[in-house]
Amino acid sequence: MKTTDSRKRKLLESFRNGLIVSCQVQPDDPIYSEEMPVKMAQAAQWGGAVGIRANTPEQIRAIKSQVDLPVIGLYKIWTPGTDVFITPTLEAAREVFAAGAEIVALDCTDQLIDGRPAWELLPQVKEALPEAILFADVSNYEEARRAVDLGADIVGPTLYGYTEQTKHIEEPNLREFARMCRDLRDEAYLIMEGHIYTPEDAVKCLYLGAHAVVVGSAITRPHYTTKRFTDLISGYRKNWREDELARHGE
Repeated sequence: MKTTDSRKRKLLESFRNGLIVSCQVQPDDPIYSEEMPVKMAQAAQWGGAVGIRANTPEQIRAIKSQVDLPVIGLYKIWTPGTDVFITPTLEAAREVFAAGAEIVALDCTDQLIDGRPAWELLPQVKEALPEAILFADVSNYEEARRAVDLGADIVGPTLYGYTEQTKHIEEPNLREFARMCRDLRDEAYLIMEGHIYTPEDAVKCLYLGAHAVVVGSAITRPHYTTKRFTDLISGYRKNWREDELARHGE
């Protein structure tokens, strides 16, 4: 059942049929600067976005100080021996929420971290941060179903294409997402995220039942947009996805 908390519900309903823009930069990005995430978020708000997705407490705090939109916050932490990097610990979730993010995004896949599946963190965060809205990042239908059962407020296939089983995939699995919407939309908010590169693709997702759509690289990462063009022009001698999937700071 969707949350009955009136405050959370009001915020989540404000996303309906809207665009959420992911405004993230990493230190090794060619566009990196401390003010860049804020500029991205300001541009997104100017363009009509209903929300922002942002990484790290510092970037979340900076965006919240300048932009009056709800923020889906996460904290990417790369750790040797695991592919779990989206808000991988309870402390990371606490820092995201303390920075001002109304929504905390977590890896809720079957991937292992410290010998446990990532999804086990969801109920811990739900208990520790009852005021936070929780966004479960998953990679398939089964993970989505479990996240809903564990009490996630939002579910999105953010990690489709980024787990070991799906990392070879570049296009969104719209059939799988439509199934999520059909079966789970009365119990949680289904937001499409991942591999959406055109307005037309975003509209398709809304017609399939998405509550909202998150778009990142196609809007806020011009180096990846450029690379998609040059990869095709050069016959895919070097695929841009290899760069996107690389771990930052390694």
